Amino acid sequence: MHDDEDDDARLFRAAIGKVAPLRAPAAAPPVRPKPGPVPRRPVDADEGGRGRIANDPESALLRGDASAFRRERVPARAWQRLRRGEYSAQDELDLHGANALQAETLLARFLAEAIDAGLGCVRIIHGKGGGKDGGGGEGVPVLKNLVDRLLRQRGDVLAFHSAPPAQGGTGALLVLLARR
Repeated sequence: MHDDEDDDARLFRAAIGKVAPLRAPAAAPPVRPKPGPVPRRPVDADEGGRGRIANDPESALLRGDASAFRRERVPARAWQRLRRGEYSAQDELDLHGANALQAETLLARFLAEAIDAGLGCVRIIHGKGGGKDGGGGEGVPVLKNLVDRLLRQRGDVLAFHSAPPAQGGTGALLVLLARR
């Protein structure tokens, strides 16, 4: 077997012919500066640093970040109950597998039907993100940020908060809806 390896090496050298070494070593590629830290969404002081995340369109929620929003007219007791997951979701929308356009359409239809039915609390499952990008990475979750932004813009959404771990954790939201 050792002779076969020698034969292969001799055949290879014969096939490529005479080689000349490089005159100068190749220059090393330029060093890229390390990216700065990713800004996190600031927490409003009115909740003592717990729960209510300021509406800052410049920063995005990451995979494990909690999502939260509260209108001024929502009583503190209702907000606390929502944060603890004490409201029972009367209906649920699961957006797993939807692209951004589909999710936006499904969310609008779901909320319209929930409000027409007089529901007070619903759960929206957007997932934690990172599924297509290699799973579990620290990429920016598209659906999570889309749902957060769309819910903040709707006047019929009173408050929302990431669900407790048993109800989906940071991959789902409990949403309080205004009654007609």
